[in-house]
Formats: sequence, C-alpha cells, structure tokens
Amino acid sequence: MNDPRPVTLEKHGVRLEPLTREHRDAIAKAAADGELWTLWFTSVPEPEQTDAYIAQALEGQKAGHMLPFAVRELASGAIVGSTRYHDIIKPAARVEIGYTWYAKRWQKSHVNTACKIVLLEHAFDALGCKVVGLRTDNFNFASQRAIEALGANKDGVIRHHQPRRDGTIRDTVMYSILAQEWPDVRRHLELRLRRTRP
Repeated sequence: MNDPRPVTLEKHGVRLEPLTREHRDAIAKAAADGELWTLWFTSVPEPEQTDAYIAQALEGQKAGHMLPFAVRELASGAIVGSTRYHDIIKPAARVEIGYTWYAKRWQKSHVNTACKIVLLEHAFDALGCKVVGLRTDNFNFASQRAIEALGANKDGVIRHHQPRRDGTIRDTVMYSILAQEWPDVRRHLELRLRRTRP
C-alpha cells in the first residue's frame, strides 16, 4: 500500500481539498446549514468547536492515521462538508472512509455518491488498498442506509465501542468493500450518479 498523502481529488462535480485551517469559516458555514451538530450521533462541529475539529483532524494527519478533506461542490464553488480517510493501517492495506457530513441542502444530492467514487477510486487504484472500511453509529440509520446503498458489506456491530461527543457510548456498525468488489461497486455508483447529478 502506498503512503496516503495530502492530495486534491476532483471528479464528478466535486473537489476534495486537503483540509486546512483556512477552511474554518467555510466549514462552520456548511455545518450551520441544518445545525448539523444537533445530531448527537455525528461528529459535526458546533461553530465554536470548528478550530478544535480541524486541529484534531490535522493532528491525525500528522500522526499518519488520518487524511482529512474539505468537500467543494464545483458548480456553486461552495465548501459543502467534510470527509476523511481514517484508521489507516498500512500493513493491512486498509483505510476507512468516515467523519463524513454535508450541509443539509446538499444531502440526498449527487455530492455523497461523487465523493465516495472519488475516495474509493483513490484508495483502491492509487493507494493500492485491499479493503476500505466504513463505520457509523448504531442510531445513525440514515448513514447505515447510505453505506448499504453504496454496495458495502455489513461486517457486524461492535458493542459498547467508543464514546460519542456527549459522553455516551455507542455501538458501531462496521462495513467494508474489498478490492475485488470495487469494479462492481464502481459501476453501481457511476450509474447512480448519472441518475442524481444535475
């Protein structure tokens, strides 16, 4: 597996830009669309926590286990959310895609499908991953449906796995896509994107 390094990824009407402190105001504005931080089972930062959110992501990048992005929708030019690779395990040729959220007006649009194609393509085709994982809170039913709609396999549930922002402990639903499954998943996502992209 190749080293995941900061890179700009652009395709299908989205640009994934390496997250920097300069994205602060745009990230805060995107999160404010729908006050996404009120969803207690997500990682979306409240406005006053945006600096800490970005700092934590960049610390993970420096430590080598995260690669965070700001998501720009190209037609509007707006930053509409964030996503990242995380839990990068080079000896297993594995990354996970997560910490993903989008401003409310861009949910159920082409943006999530486009971002997932770009991230999966980079993971499998450029980094040489053998598996890409995804995970979500057991109460985040919308996220579970979205991950399953990608074509990911549900691996199971890790009970009492990790703390949420409010201090409660969540169960985590784990999913994965193997390298040999990627060609079929890609075809499925590209068809889906053709149906949803304006």
